[in-house]
Amino acid sequence: MSETAEFDVETWREELEANRAEKDEFFGTHPHSPIPKAERDEFEGLAYFEPDPAYRVEATVHLTEGDDEDVYRMETSTGGEQRYVKVTELTFELDGEQHSLGAYRQAGEDRESLFVPFRDKTTGQQTYPAGRYMELEAAGELEDGQTIPVDFNLAYSPFCAYADAYSCPLPPEENWLEVTIEAGEQDWE
Repeated sequence: MSETAEFDVETWREELEANRAEKDEFFGTHPHSPIPKAERDEFEGLAYFEPDPAYRVEATVHLTEGDDEDVYRMETSTGGEQRYVKVTELTFELDGEQHSLGAYRQAGEDRESLFVPFRDKTTGQQTYPAGRYMELEAAGELEDGQTIPVDFNLAYSPFCAYADAYSCPLPPEENWLEVTIEAGEQDWE
């Protein structure tokens, strides 16, 4: 069962560009922007890789047996930890090779979205040194074996990339990909 029967590249590109413009507007003007207030007047937008549909892949869902008692503790950028439950393993093909990423939900939360922190070979080079995140939405309840889209063009840097006041979970080692993913946000500085 697939959630993405058809994929219109032009519509996808327009939506991605609109999403980026909206985020840049928020970062440059909103009182809750992670960009330090003193730097907002000079903020001209985030750096992004060019949209590339090759980095939008179909991933197969492999549900994990974990429950709220099977909590994974992710280290944070400030030396603390946050508690997450691994919901699924997502397997996908990129550049002709098989890869997998763990997808999580924060322990105790009922959110439908999946949190996917990851590192790849751009980490610390072209992208934020601590890694990037994706939030994935699945229509309805996840089923083992279904496919969902994973769009690395939506990968973003956590708020701690912009200011030390934030504490951000670090991608676990199982989500360190041995592939270059030139998609999504680039390093801000």
